[in-house]
Amino acid sequence: MIKYFPAPDIEQHARRIAEITQINRDFSRIHFVRSKGSSSIRILARCHTVPRVIQSALEMNGHYVIEVISENFDGLEERERIKTIIHELMHIPAGMRGGFRQHDYVCRKNVEQMYKNYVNSIQS
Repeated sequence: MIKYFPAPDIEQHARRIAEITQINRDFSRIHFVRSKGSSSIRILARCHTVPRVIQSALEMNGHYVIEVISENFDGLEERERIKTIIHELMHIPAGMRGGFRQHDYVCRKNVEQMYKNYVNSIQS
């Protein structure tokens, strides 16, 4: 059974990454959890959203959840954790209306470029 726990450490890391890389998102509408008990082998993290029909019915704005899968994420080297967080943040469109940026945009090339920007910014 998968269990979910608040992940303030991931949120803090994501906020810093977003600030440095200028991924401007409303963090009051992004929530972070760490899951334990997943049988997933290759998935490091996931981005979830509230479906638009639910948003409409509840008269709410889009909200997102970034889930890191403890068994796969926590043992990664720091640079891979940063890239994973960048990847998940890139899935969230700037308008934050409940949709996702797809893998044609959130691809290895773009994540690597964003990671290079991150590294260059913290080194200067």
